[in-house]
Amino acid sequence: MSDSTVPLLLEGYAWLPDRRRRNGGAPVRTRLLGKPAIALHGTDAVRFFYDESNIHRRDALPGPVLDTLFGRGAVHTLDGDRHRVRKALFVHLLKDAEGIADLTERAAAEWQRARADWSGSPRVVLFDAFALLLTRAVCDWAGVELDDDGAREMADDLVAMVDGFATPGPRHWRARRARSRQEERLARRIEDIRRAGPEHAASGRPIGTALTEVALHREADGTPLDAHTAAVEVLNVIRPTVAVAWFLTFAAHALHRWPEHRAPLAKGDAAYARGFAHEVRRFYPFVPFLGGLAARDLEWRGERIGAGTMVLLDVYGQNHDPDLWPSPYTFDPTRFTDAEPGRDDLIPQGGGEVSGGHRCPGEDIVLALLQTLVPLLARLEYRVPEQDLTVPLHRVPSTVRGGFVVTGVG
Repeated sequence: MSDSTVPLLLEGYAWLPDRRRRNGGAPVRTRLLGKPAIALHGTDAVRFFYDESNIHRRDALPGPVLDTLFGRGAVHTLDGDRHRVRKALFVHLLKDAEGIADLTERAAAEWQRARADWSGSPRVVLFDAFALLLTRAVCDWAGVELDDDGAREMADDLVAMVDGFATPGPRHWRARRARSRQEERLARRIEDIRRAGPEHAASGRPIGTALTEVALHREADGTPLDAHTAAVEVLNVIRPTVAVAWFLTFAAHALHRWPEHRAPLAKGDAAYARGFAHEVRRFYPFVPFLGGLAARDLEWRGERIGAGTMVLLDVYGQNHDPDLWPSPYTFDPTRFTDAEPGRDDLIPQGGGEVSGGHRCPGEDIVLALLQTLVPLLARLEYRVPEQDLTVPLHRVPSTVRGGFVVTGVG
């Protein structure tokens, strides 16, 4: 069985769906990074994949992904009680309705602040602008105080961590340097908080921000996180929020290609805004697949899966599966305006349960930010000059080439 690492790097999001089509829809067997792998597809596969008795995350993520995207010792690498206790911290921080409302209000305020700057600029790269305003909003919300230069550097580093996780070469090394730099800085802040005592952070902020909650968190055995791992987890609160810049840029792309969606969004149709947010996450490329390791000898629809085999869950393919989404390559927010998608149907940020499983606990934040900011984008006046607006599927993660440049912002 040949190794598919190089074809995956060359083909990106298309690699697994193409292999599955050539395989007649059956599970795809291959090797990745020299290890045996099998790729599964469908809602039943989602449930199978997120059953911890079947799939383990421990040792599943390659070192290059840990050193860029998630960080060593992150919650994504844990199983069992250790995972549940650490995950409870993220659920507490990221699924609190008041906290989500607070964050979206800060993001809306940062949008208005940024809009004044955009109006005075001859050209604005929307992706960069979105990343900066989201960085300012989430860092302020999380208790990570930054001046203007610090916010720009943090935004650049957070984008680099996401941009370089799935590729060798310069993008990867930029991501590693960015993560090391920010982990060191946040670890020092964690140590300052602990020296100051549980009542207040060194900055004088009260307990309750993500920074202080992570600093004071206790593991399943009652011990605190070491400062480095605490810094990793603070970044795992901040980084995914800034990654919403990808979805916002895709939203701008959708509004440009299909301007008929602008009017209902601009009018403040809340149901349409939520449907649009879901459809952006379904239609555009974000995660090609997710991976874990078979916890024991398994069987899936007659396919034997040996213990330790890498098991891939086809995310991009499922989000474009015509059996789930009629006309899957048509951008249609109305498919979600009357009903929420099934838990294991739409899986741009994973499937399964949030509280006890490995589904992303920040999904509500992503939706809330898109529902808040996309209508503001729909009301924004700007011109789109001639440029390459393709979304290359061979590049992971992909975005609009050039970041989507606009001029004449009013």
